[in-house]
Amino acid sequence: MAENDKDKLLRLLVRRTPEGLLLARMQALGFWPAGLGLPPDPPEEAEERAQVEREIRELVASRSATSDPEAALAEERRRRWADSKKRRAEVRAKREEEQKNRRETWESARKDMLVYAGRGVGRGLDERSSDVDALKTRGLPVFHSSNGLAVAMELPLSRLRWLTFHRKGATIVHYHRYEVPKKTGGMRAISAPKPELAAAQRWVLENILERLPTEPPAHGFVPGRSIVTCAAPHVGRAVVLNMDVRDFFPSITFRRVKGLFKSLGYSEHVATVLGLLCTEPPRLHVEVNERDYHVALGERMVPQGACTSPAITNLICRDLDRRLAGIARRRGFAYTRYADDLTFSGEDPRAVGGFLSLVRAILQDEGLEEHDQKTRVMRRGRRQQVTGVTVNDRMGADRRYIRELRAILYNAARYGLDSQNREGHPHFEAYLRGRIEFVSMVDPRRRPQLEALLARARGQ
Repeated sequence: MAENDKDKLLRLLVRRTPEGLLLARMQALGFWPAGLGLPPDPPEEAEERAQVEREIRELVASRSATSDPEAALAEERRRRWADSKKRRAEVRAKREEEQKNRRETWESARKDMLVYAGRGVGRGLDERSSDVDALKTRGLPVFHSSNGLAVAMELPLSRLRWLTFHRKGATIVHYHRYEVPKKTGGMRAISAPKPELAAAQRWVLENILERLPTEPPAHGFVPGRSIVTCAAPHVGRAVVLNMDVRDFFPSITFRRVKGLFKSLGYSEHVATVLGLLCTEPPRLHVEVNERDYHVALGERMVPQGACTSPAITNLICRDLDRRLAGIARRRGFAYTRYADDLTFSGEDPRAVGGFLSLVRAILQDEGLEEHDQKTRVMRRGRRQQVTGVTVNDRMGADRRYIRELRAILYNAARYGLDSQNREGHPHFEAYLRGRIEFVSMVDPRRRPQLEALLARARGQ
């Protein structure tokens, strides 16, 4: 075949392909030079075409594999199992990482503040923003969290956590518990804090509670006031009304104490910690498997025996004192309060009944209850007493009490102090000195005679 014939045949074959036909038409219409062939494909297009060809080959191979369905199914199961194991491993690693981060965050938070205070008492520990202006106005130290409180108390945070943690069943408690006889019969439960807790409570008393004012009618455990100042407004009145509050200290619960500190401006976090420092539930000692437990019998409350309890009750009773003082003033009565002992006096005995109903309504509204068996109405003509002080015409101690004391001192002067120590007081002379001081505080005119008798007894 001649060379020209070969060229014609090649051109004919080219024209019969889609690309060749396109090139021939472009040349015929003048869009492409006659002597040039097709341009090379761009690199991106060439790569894309190669990728498409690979996928076609894979599809053809997978299609051929379906000729053995069991093998294809087994392969698919192996693939899915491998994917499942991979996903589970990733989830487990993520969960372990999250747990590690939470654990590190928890440990870091525990070093800086209390994050858990026990079941049922830790609500609000994450609220740590105190009202700085309110605290400064009242002259109180500013804290936002337990860490700042612990630093101010010069107490490690771990010890503060130990002193305040609430347990319903505890093997170690922070109070010594014992009972003392009541004047009116029965026993009074006393909870005296152990030294470390007592020191923390003294700090709260001196730096917070004692800086707050009490109402004028409150005379119990207030500096500069006493049973004498409590009794003075009732001297020489026609009628004296004395009331007692039932379960006074148990009615001041943890929630009320926490609310007191929060009302001063402290954050809920700090108020919770201070409330836990100043309260404790009544507990029962039991033995289980030869191990001692102290089981909580109810809510936390201010304990009788803690130095903070009287100040807290006076502050919580401020609304009560204002309301009772207001109603007493409008009805012509005088009013004073010594702890749970409420005293009113006036000049119209006929007004006592209606006035007593109003007082009971206010007590109930304040969450307190009258101890009706101890309510006494004392009219002129019989002995009128307020907190152990006689107030009929002038203040004085009970005559029987004075006669008994004078008889003891007289006999001690004749036969010696030991002869009169019938109850076995370990410090009998100091005991007599205390009784003399009480009588002298109420009625200073009796001091010289009593002091002379004690001096004779000491000489004997």
